[in-house]
Amino acid sequence: MDFKNLQDSLKDIVTEFISYDSKASAEEISRKKRNIIIAASSVMVVFVLVFSVVFFSFMAGSPMDVEGKKDVVYVHVAKGMSSGDIGKELEKKGVISSTTSFWLATKLNGADSKFKVGTFALTKNMSAADALSILINGKTVAVRVTIPEGYGVKEIAKRLDEYGVCNEKDFLKAAKDYAPYDYMEKHNNTVYRVEGFLFPDTYDFANDATAEDVMKRMIDEFDNKLTPDMRKQAAARNISIYELVNMASLIEKEARYEEDMPVISQVLWKRLNISMPLQSDATLQYVMAEIKEDVSIADTKIDSPYNSYQNYGLPPGPIASPGLKALQAALEPSATDYLYFVADREGRNYYSNTYDEHLAKVAEVR
Repeated sequence: MDFKNLQDSLKDIVTEFISYDSKASAEEISRKKRNIIIAASSVMVVFVLVFSVVFFSFMAGSPMDVEGKKDVVYVHVAKGMSSGDIGKELEKKGVISSTTSFWLATKLNGADSKFKVGTFALTKNMSAADALSILINGKTVAVRVTIPEGYGVKEIAKRLDEYGVCNEKDFLKAAKDYAPYDYMEKHNNTVYRVEGFLFPDTYDFANDATAEDVMKRMIDEFDNKLTPDMRKQAAARNISIYELVNMASLIEKEARYEEDMPVISQVLWKRLNISMPLQSDATLQYVMAEIKEDVSIADTKIDSPYNSYQNYGLPPGPIASPGLKALQAALEPSATDYLYFVADREGRNYYSNTYDEHLAKVAEVR
């Protein structure tokens, strides 16, 4: 029997109820009651059979093998997540089309308490039964994720979520105050305590890693990459590690090409030394809702401690994760004496000593 026939059967039951005549004989009433009970029982049996067939592959079969398939999606199941929470995550990532179907599959199979904790590889547009099968019977996976240089905490959190390593909101919440090393200074206006210290690299994260586990791994990598010689260089320049990372994050965001990094470093350090605002567009982009190719005069008046047009000195904290080249450039600025720079549409920078020269360069390349 298909769903159309089921629908017709239900209509027949309703008709039996509607046509129930209170003045009918006892025998007629008894007959109608028997018919209603039989019809309702038949419909229930068919429903059970249909759902048994739909979900039999889950109950009796092994989980699908998604390795090597296109559109692989990583989903992380954390301890304490309900079937509803998991269903929403699956629907958000395009694995299933309906949270309700997943909830129903979970209930029919009594699977509420059977979910494994960890990260799973699924594919887009799966059936609820197939997705449930993997989350119950499948193997968790270690996930390889590349974090590019110049990514900020928000971008890192989004990428980790996309790869199923950990939840974006959980990561951002933990990022506000997590600081396993003393040089990760706490400042009142800093948005994220970990900003700048999540070293950009390729990582293999365990399938049961928490947000704090991921942060600790990336920060430990930063601590390993910051060599004793680099620490000595910073100390010789009377620069704290926090100031070094802060400056390196600006250099990372301002320079598209490696050769520009030492020159931009020189310009920014010089501005600090002569008490000139850094006027870095990258600091504005950090607090703006949308990234712009060119900031406006109005943007330079944004009320924020990160606005380096309106405030002197370094921003309250780093604005991104710098790579080794940017860190080295912050320690070893070029021997030039520029005070201004502007990038063309391809990201190539042009440098000037005076403001008039700078305006001419801006008109030329923009």
